[in-house]
Amino acid sequence: MKKIKVLVVDDSLQNRKALSGMLGESPGIEVVGAAADGEEAIEKVVRLKPDLITLDLEMPRMDGFTFLRWLMRVAPTPTLVISSRDDDRSVLTALEFGAIDFLPKPVSPEGMEELGRDLIEKVKFFAGIEISKVSRSMDLLRRVGPGGVPEERQTPARRHVDIVVIGASTGGPPAVQTILASLPREFPAAIAVSQHMPPIFTRFFAERLNKVCKVSVREAVDGEPLLPGAVLVTPGGHHMSFRRTDGGVAVSLNKAREEDRYIPSVDIMMRSAAQNYGRRTMGVILTGMGNDGREGMSLIKGLGGITIAESQETAVIYGMPKEAVEAGAVDISMPLDRIAAEIIKLC
Repeated sequence: MKKIKVLVVDDSLQNRKALSGMLGESPGIEVVGAAADGEEAIEKVVRLKPDLITLDLEMPRMDGFTFLRWLMRVAPTPTLVISSRDDDRSVLTALEFGAIDFLPKPVSPEGMEELGRDLIEKVKFFAGIEISKVSRSMDLLRRVGPGGVPEERQTPARRHVDIVVIGASTGGPPAVQTILASLPREFPAAIAVSQHMPPIFTRFFAERLNKVCKVSVREAVDGEPLLPGAVLVTPGGHHMSFRRTDGGVAVSLNKAREEDRYIPSVDIMMRSAAQNYGRRTMGVILTGMGNDGREGMSLIKGLGGITIAESQETAVIYGMPKEAVEAGAVDISMPLDRIAAEIIKLC
């Protein structure tokens, strides 16, 4: 059986040894080299042709961002960012530059075992990814740009939908941004997003989206109302649901349990939206591993709402959309670059 060839890039010798040791414990993985900065990494990519790269962002001489831009232009290779706490905001930039996913470096020795398990799982999964889909996602994000498409080109809203709930996982941040940046300022429905992402990162994700979108975007706060044209992002470490109030519908945030598989849960958000809004709900499922969102999309469709899935053509990871499609929970399956226009047309 052919082993997955991994290149470890990190300016810390201790981290390079630790990551190499973790990966070396798997019989299906071979660490073919290590590099202390981007310049050394370029030389080793050319010479060793790894199947996957783990990448630190803050490094001397050539940092991870410069290396990543070179990599995606010259030798596109699946890249997993291993970030320190100081890199929280920078990780989102790295995802826009073409990194597939990230893992935070543990803040305590107890977290190293969990990092090792997650690292091996992601390396095995991402090594065979179609990197051309990542490149296409980057190109689409650049075309959309800050502020999205001009508002005069948008189809007039028909107000058939009161809430749009969007779920995503791996590869999701650029995909979510592509959609939200294309919506007009006076979008007629409320929007809620659950993106699998750890705490703190979701706040930075919301802040970043708010800077490039016409619609307002913020991390959700327990008890706040859902309003048309406002996007609420589920905080990491929590699940978002909704409850009826005298004034409309408000957010309910519940802390996730350690045993929960998907955090934040797309299913919990979508099921609650369907229960509160019925047929005036739209569910959108994007790229991601696993089956989160399958049950929620099924309930939305069952109650007469609208369901849209990103098609295999553009999904970086065609896991969550595929599960929803195979469950018969999807009305419309289409490439990412057509989803925003469809949302606008149907709302």
